[in-house]
Amino acid sequence: MYLRFAWRYFKAKKSANAINIIAWVTVGVIAFATTCQILVLSVFNGFEDLVKSLYASFYADVKIIPAKGKTFTLTPEQISSIKQRKGINAVSLIAEEKALIKNEDAQAIVYLKGVDNNFLNVSGVPGKTVQGKFNTGTAEDPGLIVGYGVQNAAAINVDGAFAPSVLTLILPKKGVTQVTDPLQALSEGNVTATGVFMIQQDFDSKYAITNIDFVKQQMGFTENEFSAAEVRLNSKVDPKQAQQDLSNLLGSKYTVQTKYQQNTSLYTTMRLEKWFIYGVLTLILIIAAFNMISALTMLVLEKQKDISVLQSMGANKQMIYKIFLSEGLLLGVIGAVTGVILASIICMLQMKYKLVKLQGGSFLIDYFPVKLQVTDFALVTITVLLITFFASWLPARKAANQPIELR
Repeated sequence: MYLRFAWRYFKAKKSANAINIIAWVTVGVIAFATTCQILVLSVFNGFEDLVKSLYASFYADVKIIPAKGKTFTLTPEQISSIKQRKGINAVSLIAEEKALIKNEDAQAIVYLKGVDNNFLNVSGVPGKTVQGKFNTGTAEDPGLIVGYGVQNAAAINVDGAFAPSVLTLILPKKGVTQVTDPLQALSEGNVTATGVFMIQQDFDSKYAITNIDFVKQQMGFTENEFSAAEVRLNSKVDPKQAQQDLSNLLGSKYTVQTKYQQNTSLYTTMRLEKWFIYGVLTLILIIAAFNMISALTMLVLEKQKDISVLQSMGANKQMIYKIFLSEGLLLGVIGAVTGVILASIICMLQMKYKLVKLQGGSFLIDYFPVKLQVTDFALVTITVLLITFFASWLPARKAANQPIELR
C-alpha cells in the first residue's frame, strides 16, 4: 500500500515543474553514480585478475623459507614427507642470492635463483620463455635464463646470428667474513645464456635462473642446505589448509607462505585502491541525496492537503512516515536498477568487443579488462539504498509530524 501511494505521487503531475525535474535529476544522478561504481569496480576486478595471473606465473602456490637467516636445512626424509602430504603435486628446492652478472663491459645486479629439475612442475616461468630454451644445465655446465629487462641491461645474446653469451656470475660465499682481501669472500663462475623469459617488469628486470647445484657450489652450501622450497598444490586444495599442514609438519624453524603472503604489499595496495575509488564515487551518491532531500521536502509541501485528508481518514503518523519514506526509496531503487542495467550492458559489450582501448601500447593487453562480480552489485545496491533511506528520513519525518489542516 505504501509503495502504491509512493508510485502515484512519483507519477502525478505537480503544481510546480521543478519538483518533477528535481526528482528525475535525482534518479539520473543515482543511476549515473551506480553505473560508475560498478564499472570502476569491474575494471579493478579485471586488472586484479590480470596482475594475479602474471604474478602466479612466477610465485609458487606455497613457499617454505627459513624463520631466521637466509638458509635452512631440509633432509631427504623431510622432503619426502612434504611430497607425501595430501594435495601436494610437486616440490622444488631453491638456492637464492643476489649476484652480479658481467658480460664483458656490461653488467647487471640480479636475484639469482638456483633451481632443480622439479621447478618445471612448480613454476610458470618455463612457459614464459620467449627466446631460447629453459635449460639450467648442470653444475659443471650451467645455463642461465634471464628476464627480458636483465637481457637488455647486460646486452645478453641467447640465440640468433651470434653465439650465446658466456657470462660471469659473482656471488658471495656463505660464512666468509674475516678476510684480509675482500675478493676472497666472493666466488666467480661462468654460465652460458640459454633463455629469456618475459612475465612482468618487476620480474623481468630483477631475476635470473640457473642450476641449483652450481649456485650451492659457488656459495659453499652444505648438501642439505637451501634458501627455500616452492610447492605446487592440487587445484582442489585450500592453500591456507596446506600452509597449516606444512607448518605443523616442519615446525617453528620454517615459515610457510601462501601466494598471497608472498605478495602482501601488492594485494593490499590493489584492495586499498579499489576501496578508495569506491569511497570517492560514493560521494556522488551523497550529493544526489541532497537533491533527494530537496525533492521530497518540496513534495511534502505539495501534498500537505493530501496528508491532512489521510490523517482525517484515520492514517496515523507511522503510515504517513512510511509513505514518504517509500517515495524516497522508490527514487533510489529506480536509479539503482537503471544503473545496474546500464553497467551490465557496458561491461558485456566491453568483454565481447573490447570497445575501450588502453593508450600507449606498452601494456600486455590493449583494452580495459573487466570482470563482473555479484558482490559488487550487492555492495553498490546496498550503498544506494542506505543513502536514500537516510536522505528520505528527514522529509518523511516532517510529513508525519504535520498537523491536520483542512480548508
